[in-house]
Amino acid sequence: MDSPDRKKAVVLLSGGLDSTTVLAIAKSQRYDLYALSFDYGQNHRIELECAAAIARDFEVAAHLISRVDLRTFGGSALTSSDPIPKGRTIAAMGQGIPATYVPARNTVFLALALAWAETLKCTDIFIGVNALDYSGYPDCRPDFIRAFEKMANLGTKIGTEGAQLRVHAPLIAMSKHEIIATGLSLGVDYRKTLTCYDPSSSGVACGMCDSCQLRLKGFQEVSHSDPAVYAETVAS
Repeated sequence: MDSPDRKKAVVLLSGGLDSTTVLAIAKSQRYDLYALSFDYGQNHRIELECAAAIARDFEVAAHLISRVDLRTFGGSALTSSDPIPKGRTIAAMGQGIPATYVPARNTVFLALALAWAETLKCTDIFIGVNALDYSGYPDCRPDFIRAFEKMANLGTKIGTEGAQLRVHAPLIAMSKHEIIATGLSLGVDYRKTLTCYDPSSSGVACGMCDSCQLRLKGFQEVSHSDPAVYAETVAS
């Protein structure tokens, strides 16, 4: 249940490392948490089981899983049979927009988060986008977040009536190791997070996709063992 003396926040929660860290940050700022996850046709749908477990652990006021079928449009290795890039160097990850980019995904997700926030009379939305560590996604940039926030205040009843809607992206300028260090300092149990773009049906991470490699690199740089379960072919 939410507390009358605290503000509410809608937090986008995928079940991954970044979004779980953002959930912890919002909790540390004493928001009542409303977690929002998406079943959008992603091949790695098992991440939603992680999101549900994490939401329970954080004792959120509510956790919704919204269905929006982005597989209909295709255009991404995450929502089609196209291969997930694996074994790429860090330098290669920094070139262009990767095949795992899902067209307009964060725009859609934030729009739905905004709709829920407005019905909750909530002015704060948290999202775990990150512009560093070679993500390459255009909808993870500060300019995009600022533009969406401006639109949110122009295009909603709550915004036009004088409330100031804010889109918080606390990780946007952090490296992966800084994100992990922040989460560890807030007591995040990363064992329950799933970062992999191509996990097994039981949630074992491949260890070779861009997301896995950046996660492993981040844990190495904070001198902390990654508690995720990886395929046996991945060196510990």
